[in-house]
Amino acid sequence: MDLGDLLKKEAVIAGLKAKSKKQAIQEMSAKAAELTGLSEREIFDTLLQRERLGSTGVGNGIAIPHGKLIRLDGIAGFFARLDKPIEFDALDDQPVDLIFLLLAPEGAGADHLKALARIARQLRDSAVTKGIRASTDAGEIYSLLTQPTASSNAA
Repeated sequence: MDLGDLLKKEAVIAGLKAKSKKQAIQEMSAKAAELTGLSEREIFDTLLQRERLGSTGVGNGIAIPHGKLIRLDGIAGFFARLDKPIEFDALDDQPVDLIFLLLAPEGAGADHLKALARIARQLRDSAVTKGIRASTDAGEIYSLLTQPTASSNAA
């Protein structure tokens, strides 16, 4: 699975301004609603419900909030590099500045899990995350996210 299949250039936010986890999820829900045509409230509520089960802050300044929506046609990704790191209740207690939001149709099953694994693999690549953190250009961030990595070539 290629991240270019999940993520469109217009779904990348290069300098999201958010002061809290909830605000970041709200802003990303608005972007997701704009690009999917689904209700911002429905997306936001789905993501918050998932966060209540346990934080999607995976460590190293990265969070991968995700949820399933009934009326979504296919798996869709949205990415934001935050202007300033925020508290996200991450596994390593470090603030988060990179958020990859993943939405999947209700029946996605294994494809949803494969997409999450692919995102995590890409964001584990320190060259990718270093490049993203250094960039303020959405197109450049998109290119970094969708480029093949050494670990993806082995998979």
